[in-house]
This record gives sequence, C-alpha cells and structure tokens, in this order.
Amino acid sequence: MLNKEEAQRLIEEVLAAYPPDAAADRAKHLTVVEEATGEGSCGITANRKSQPGVMTIRGCAYAGSKGVVWGPVKDMIHISHGPVGCGQYSRAGRRNYYVGHTGVNAFGTMNFTSDFQEKDVVFGGDKKLAKLLDEANALFPLNKGISIQSECPVGLIGDDIEAVAKQKGAEMGKPVVPVRCEGFRGVSQSLGHHIANDTIRDFILDRQESTANEAGPYDVAILGDYNIGGDAWASRILLEEMGLRVVAQWSGDGTLAEMERTPQVRLNLLHCYRSMNYISRHMEAKYGIPWMEYNFFGPTRIADSLRRIAARFDSRIQEGAEAVIARHQPMVDAITHHFRPRLEGKRVMLYVGGLRPRHVIGAYEDLGMQVVGTGYEFGHNDDYERTNEDLSNTTLIYDDASGYELEKFVERVRPDLVGSGIKEKYVFQKMGIPFRQMHSWDYSGPYHGYDGYAIFARDMDMTINNPCWKMMTPPWR
Repeated sequence: MLNKEEAQRLIEEVLAAYPPDAAADRAKHLTVVEEATGEGSCGITANRKSQPGVMTIRGCAYAGSKGVVWGPVKDMIHISHGPVGCGQYSRAGRRNYYVGHTGVNAFGTMNFTSDFQEKDVVFGGDKKLAKLLDEANALFPLNKGISIQSECPVGLIGDDIEAVAKQKGAEMGKPVVPVRCEGFRGVSQSLGHHIANDTIRDFILDRQESTANEAGPYDVAILGDYNIGGDAWASRILLEEMGLRVVAQWSGDGTLAEMERTPQVRLNLLHCYRSMNYISRHMEAKYGIPWMEYNFFGPTRIADSLRRIAARFDSRIQEGAEAVIARHQPMVDAITHHFRPRLEGKRVMLYVGGLRPRHVIGAYEDLGMQVVGTGYEFGHNDDYERTNEDLSNTTLIYDDASGYELEKFVERVRPDLVGSGIKEKYVFQKMGIPFRQMHSWDYSGPYHGYDGYAIFARDMDMTINNPCWKMMTPPWR
C-alpha cells in the first residue's frame, strides 16, 4: 500500500504527461486522503468540464435522464427524440428489472425513437414527433403516459417539443412530458438527472394533488433505486419486514401512479443522492416530507440504516428493525465466516458513478477488504464530502479520471480488484487485474440488502480467486 508521500508522487508523475494548462486543471481533481476525519470535502474540485482531448468516461445529460431517472418507469413509453444512434441507448442496458408484460403494460426494454434523418434536421422534427406519439399510443394503448427525451439535434435546431407534448397530452388524456435533456447540456449526465427531476416536479407531482388519498402512518417511498439486478426488491423486503409500507419506488420497477402518490408519504428514503436529491428537496420544501439517505450495501451499513430509518418512527418500527437485524444475523455471520478468510486484506480501487464510490466501501470492509482508491465519474463536491466520512486509510481520490490516469494508478498501486464500468473492464482484465463491473453488477445482483450481501461476497470471491489470473502476464512483468 502506498503511503501519502508515495501517492502524492504518483499523482505528480501522472500529471507530468499533460501539457502545463491541462496538468494544472487536472491537479485540482486528484488528491490523497489519509486518516479521514469525516469533515470537509478532501479539497477536490468536481462537476467541471472535462479537458478537451482527454478520454473522459462520463455520459451526457440525455443518458442521465433517459438511462437513469425516466427510463425505468415501466408503464410509460419513453421516446428518444433524435437520431437512432442515441436511440440505441434507450434499450434499457442497465438491467432495470420490472414486473409486467413487455409491450402490454410495461415498456422499459422497448426502443422508441423518432430516428432523425437529414431532412428532419433541416426542416424540423415536430411533425414527425406528433406522428410518433399518435402511433405509439395507438399500438400500446395501455401506456400511462409518454416522455420525450430530446437528443442533441433537437436542441440545436429548436424543435418545440413542449407545444407538441401539450397538444398530444390533451388529445390523449394522459401526461406527455417534454424533457429538455439534450446531451450537450451540462458537463455530464448529472445535469440530466436534475432536468429529469424538474420535469417530474412540473408535469407529474401536481397532477393528482387534489384527489390524492391520505397516507398511512408508515408509508414511505424509495427514491434513487433503479432496481439493477433486483436491488430495489431486496431493499423493499427489509423495509416492509420492519413494518413500513413502501408505496412508491423511483424509478426501478416504478409506475406513474407511484410517482403521483409520493407527495403523501411520511418519509422519502434516498439511496442515490446524486440523482434524486433535487426532487427530495423539492418535496420537503413544498409538501413538508422529510428525506434521508440510507445505505443497504453490507450488513454493517444495512443495520445502521435500518436503525436510523426506524428512529424516524415509533417503537413498533424500531422493534421491527431490531427483529429484522436479528433474524438475518445468522446468515450474515455464515457468509462472513466463509468468505472473509478468502478476501481478508485484499485491496480495491473503485471508479463508478452515482453513489457507489462511497456506498460500497462498507460492504468491502465487512469482508475484510480495503478500498485504496475511489472516485466519481460525475460527482459534485458534496459527494466527496460524504465519501470522506467513509474513508479510514490512505486513499487516492480521483474525479472524472481519464483512461490514462486510471491505468497508471492501477499499474502502480496494483490492487487485487478494480470495480468500475464496462468501458474500463477489458483494459484491466488484459493487465491481469481481477475486475467487477460495478455499474450493473456484471450481469449479477442484487447487491442491496442482506440477500444482496450474499451475492456480493460470492462475486468478489469468484472474481479475485479465479485461477485464470495466474495464467496471464501483465505488462509490468
């Protein structure tokens, strides 16, 4: 493991490869944290434009809206308005599991695109969009609404998607939501989350306000869980076992009715702070609904989160939380007893989006593993403030890291495992480094909850202790 001085020298060596101006900018995004105190932002700059020519791993605003927030809402049709290249992304590549009959009352894995051609860029795509809305509604009449996810050309040519949405919404008698999430907006997919939250606020939350039913005393909503590999289901089980009633989950396996019902809940439970803190703050300001973050990765953080959630309610829920923890403890002990000896002392480097660069730290520590590097693709400064609270050892911190930086860090630190995205996966596997795809769990999951901990531990062991790594020769050998 590198000490602080060695880690700082590594950063300086990496920066030496850049031109002076680029090096000065990137220096603000790389740092070392040692013996974190749980205070401060670790002095890193975040949420800034990527350096031109540097191969950033970020996505765009369209990806943040379509791929994260709106796309998993299962009973709505989500139209990718623009060229089919971006529309290809709309085919639910994130494994947002849902219950329903695809093409009948669920549309999450279907691809709806206006397939812009050159003539649409020249003459505008409003008429094509109106026709597409009519066709989609006629072919799939059980849809509960439609969102229009605008791609870059739509914003460049000035299509009036708001007027089309308003007209067609009135004709259909259901919400048609125009989402100005053109990819070029903002510096990453993070602004797409914000834009999507704002359209939910403006077009969805107030629709049923006058006819909403009164909530029960234990009604809660799960926000920012996209049900990757069944994550939201694993979380929901625990919350309902302790006595709460989950009446909405956003947006994995979520529905329009659940979103409309949320302003009546007693508490909003926020898993992915980065993507849903905006709407959580809005509901607190307008409806007086408190919200809190929770972390269901690994038994230590699960127990802590269950107790903090229960503290917001009465003794019945608090007793229920303790009963849930006690009921699962034998399973937790068995998992840890089996896998910890095989994983103890293994070092992990993470580079992911959303909440995972900090949330999964506790799960690794439960298995005796150590996170020696972590960073966000599109984090803000408050994300790093929260991450600082979870760090206890000398740790490299990198924001919007380039492929070059990651390679050099991994080559020098030589971790036992890298957890990142699909773009990085094969680079590090060819370097002989065990790798887990931590955006969508490498086709596994769930990783949330006690059930998820069992799968998480198995997957980490299966990856790190696979004999194939001994058969490879990494570049430094």
